[in-house]
Amino acid sequence: MATINDLVLIHVDNKPGFYARIEEIVPDVKPGWWQVTLLVLTFPMQVFTWILDDLQIEGADFTMGGTPLRLEDVVSPVELERIEKEKADTERAKKVRQEGGAPKVISLMDRRKK
Repeated sequence: MATINDLVLIHVDNKPGFYARIEEIVPDVKPGWWQVTLLVLTFPMQVFTWILDDLQIEGADFTMGGTPLRLEDVVSPVELERIEKEKADTERAKKVRQEGGAPKVISLMDRRKK
């Protein structure tokens, strides 16, 4: 679910439309709905406040004035790289545990002394 300070891509008519940063999410007077304030990253920048429910904030399709819209979380390529590295490290550690621990290193110097 998108949260404050997340970047989102707003799809308009099922096509990428514009980027925005979520500035604030506060409960609306209607239970289960939220007032979502977006800093729209256009020139000049604009601020919109949309009233959305949980599913719409999570990326479900909705319409405004008959126009289909959808929010999509934007993840930085740097963040994606970090996530992939953590995933690979976790898999590597899991494999080591399954194989009975870390590989053993045998010193050739110790073998010569015997």
